[in-house]
Amino acid sequence: MLLAELKEAVVNGDMDEVEVLCNRVLEEKFNPVEAVQNGLIKGIEELGKLWTEGEMFLPDVMMGADTLKLALDILGPELAKAEAEGIKRDVKGKIVIGTVKGDIHDIGKNIVSAMMTAAGYDVYDLGINQDIAAFTEKAEEVEADIIALSALLTTTMPEQKRLVDHLKEQGLRGKYKVIIGGGPTTNDWANEIGADGWSETAGGAIALCDQLTA
Repeated sequence: MLLAELKEAVVNGDMDEVEVLCNRVLEEKFNPVEAVQNGLIKGIEELGKLWTEGEMFLPDVMMGADTLKLALDILGPELAKAEAEGIKRDVKGKIVIGTVKGDIHDIGKNIVSAMMTAAGYDVYDLGINQDIAAFTEKAEEVEADIIALSALLTTTMPEQKRLVDHLKEQGLRGKYKVIIGGGPTTNDWANEIGADGWSETAGGAIALCDQLTA
């Protein structure tokens, strides 16, 4: 029953309810990994399916992603303990995403972030106007697999190249896959700067990440 309620709370984007339920998980000493895997993640998967079928809208997906994030924040300490004991939940990979320095546009990035979460990735969204150091520091901190850079202005596109160059300078280029996106960007630009991939859409970004983490 608790698992079904957790799933429903995510589908409904009900942050108040998920907070109550996560506290129940802690109070009742329910397996936090099972709560996440068979409750919360099932909810975000269902939400992604409904969005794909046109039965849910983007704001619903983003609310569900925010609800999942809140739940993971609450259960985080217990999840860490469980993982330390060798009990791990299934995660496709870890992605650090953000809009580059000088760019304050975030709608496209938010869509991709929400859909990546729905697709089963741990997503660390840095927000807008982020310096290249913020991406690398977070990637190192969380042991990310992918760094995703959004640029919505032609004037900020060079920041994507700077990140790739910075990784090379730090001897980290081989450690992370770098993907880019944003209105003025193209696949040719991705190839020119040495990124690992580019996508025009959120669905394409997920397929790209699936390919890069396979």
